[in-house]
Amino acid sequence: MATQSVSHVKAHLAEVIENVRESHDHMVITQNGANTAVIQDYESYQRTRQALAILKLIAMGEQDIAKGRTVPQAEVFRSLKQRLQTKIDRQAKSKLSR
Repeated sequence: MATQSVSHVKAHLAEVIENVRESHDHMVITQNGANTAVIQDYESYQRTRQALAILKLIAMGEQDIAKGRTVPQAEVFRSLKQRLQTKIDRQAKSKLSR
């Protein structure tokens, strides 16, 4: 992880972007000696967002479990099987009516 001042980043933006993109590491930007921003390559940013989304889903699931909002596995698969069969039946009926 590199740290640069905002004035350095402004003066060398293309170089900073290239370095961050190639290294897949982030850069902390300081202003008046304080950390104020981060530059990150797009792929790493997307991976971070995906990881955070997964963690959020896990946390939501844990909350559901803690509050007793669960459904037995057998019931879930039975419901999915019924929904799938209904969809298959509709598609077959649609093909026959053509």
